[in-house]
Amino acid sequence: MQNTNKDGTSHIIGLPAFDDNYIWLIRNQTLCAVVDPGDAAPVLKALQQHRLQLRAIFLTHHHRDHTGGVLELVEQTGATVFGPQNEKLPHCDRRLLEHDRVMLPELDLDLEVLDVPGHTAGHIAYFGQAAGKAPVLFCGDTLFSGGSGRLFEGTPEQMVHSLEKIQALPDTTLVYCAHEYTLSNLRWALAVEPNNQALAEWNERATALRQQSLPTVPTELGLEKRINPFLRYREPSIIDSVSQRGPEPAEAPNAVFASLREWKNTFR
Repeated sequence: MQNTNKDGTSHIIGLPAFDDNYIWLIRNQTLCAVVDPGDAAPVLKALQQHRLQLRAIFLTHHHRDHTGGVLELVEQTGATVFGPQNEKLPHCDRRLLEHDRVMLPELDLDLEVLDVPGHTAGHIAYFGQAAGKAPVLFCGDTLFSGGSGRLFEGTPEQMVHSLEKIQALPDTTLVYCAHEYTLSNLRWALAVEPNNQALAEWNERATALRQQSLPTVPTELGLEKRINPFLRYREPSIIDSVSQRGPEPAEAPNAVFASLREWKNTFR
């Protein structure tokens, strides 16, 4: 899968890894960077296939399915590793905090760092321009199409704050998340908000894409605002749906989000 400029020299390629991960490869001419390489093998194969030099590795958080390939890639390519300040990583050359900016002109990269704790305590995301495309967001496991990352280390309050930062970005932002979870997320989202027409339409399109073994990501932030319950916790239809599941009505955003997260965790 790839997203290619007309001249064919600058694009973002999704490298499938494990069962449902995507490692994002950002290419400009013969140079490239990768985001969250949990496995070195797909990256090394792409480097050889496209005759590319790996210059940079961007990490969003510490989980092994996002960092497992880092040491081998550094050993074989000498790439510079960028990652979150407050996460334990196998290797990192430049530690990043919110508002830090990474500019790599040779890769056509200009990215600003967002602190987005919740999935992990020190999770970050990268927002800006990559491979001639703007705006783009590499958000790891914070936001998926129709879903959001589990709270392994953070709190509902932290995740709500993180998602509000993302919601403040332009609707045209292309969201490069790290997993192909879309269809399972949408089945749950339809249970939460069955009368959402935009959601039903996206579920139909996404199903058709997966039937052709095509990716459903990147997704567009404007679409996610219309269909993703984890971005719609202030909507009356979402609040009503959540309230019907518990003895006490949940109306505060943090409480609605927490109820949604619990619902999603147990949904089959």
